[in-house]
Amino acid sequence: MKAIYAKYKREILVFLATVILGVVFAILNPNFLMWRTMLTIFQQMVLNGLLAVGIMFTILTGGIDLSIGCTFAIVGIAVANCCVRGMNPFLAIVVGLIVGVVLGMFNGFLVTNLKLQPFIATLGTMSLYRGIAYVVTGGAPVTNVPDSFRNIFNGQLPGGIRYYVIVMVLVFIIAHVILSKTRTGDYLYAVGGNEEAAKLSGVNVIKTKYIAYIASGVCTAVAGLVMLASLGSAEATAGIGYETNAIAAAAIGGTSMAGGRGTALGTFFGALLLAVLKVGMVVINVDSFWQYVVTGLIIIVASYFEFMKGDLAAFAARHKKG
Repeated sequence: MKAIYAKYKREILVFLATVILGVVFAILNPNFLMWRTMLTIFQQMVLNGLLAVGIMFTILTGGIDLSIGCTFAIVGIAVANCCVRGMNPFLAIVVGLIVGVVLGMFNGFLVTNLKLQPFIATLGTMSLYRGIAYVVTGGAPVTNVPDSFRNIFNGQLPGGIRYYVIVMVLVFIIAHVILSKTRTGDYLYAVGGNEEAAKLSGVNVIKTKYIAYIASGVCTAVAGLVMLASLGSAEATAGIGYETNAIAAAAIGGTSMAGGRGTALGTFFGALLLAVLKVGMVVINVDSFWQYVVTGLIIIVASYFEFMKGDLAAFAARHKKG
């Protein structure tokens, strides 16, 4: 039991914080405990959860992907155009995933081959991808996406659980397996923890970073597919500002912004906490604008404790040597 707590301490604390937050909302408004509200919470966390687990891969390597909101928009536009023109919906999904891979690979190319700082590189592609979205659509939304595509994600299981919630859970499970059970996961942590040491140990740093940015692109593409299925349309303005909440979910879940530390489970709970916060504030009739204030404060507090954790660890190491 102690071993489990030691290994997943941050995840457990975030989960407990989410439960406490839920209890507070339930006390303020008992309707928060309704099954319909629970469904809304999970539906609300899907997009941010998918984006967060994707960006987590890049953060683990010491990088960042600020272009996820724009990749999100381009995937939606590409798949919407395919569907409207009569393409088989499953083939259209493949097209969307390929678009995510290509855009992720381009980010990886800029960061690894051209050796640009991840922040600068993805800040540039954020503008580039958004511009492409506007050029392709002319600023007009792509509408009338057929139900044959939408039903793939929008169908319901008994109890009203949408298929796209299951898709999100599967993505998190895959991410967890990659990070905890594969050599690729070890490499991602190694590169983020100490890139030079990883290189000396024989880790292919360039390949590992490519994998991180491709993973980000794929997860973002899945989010774009879910969005398209939910709305039935796509537009160039989709995803603006989404990177903020994605980074917040990862940071709250224990992903170190310096790289080398973080888990899929922690990111899941981070996204869940933000969803509980968002839905709970609506249930108790708090102005939605306050969500931004509270989210910002949570990011600051989470980052502070993460910094203190690293600072205390460094102090302990120096003291031990002394």
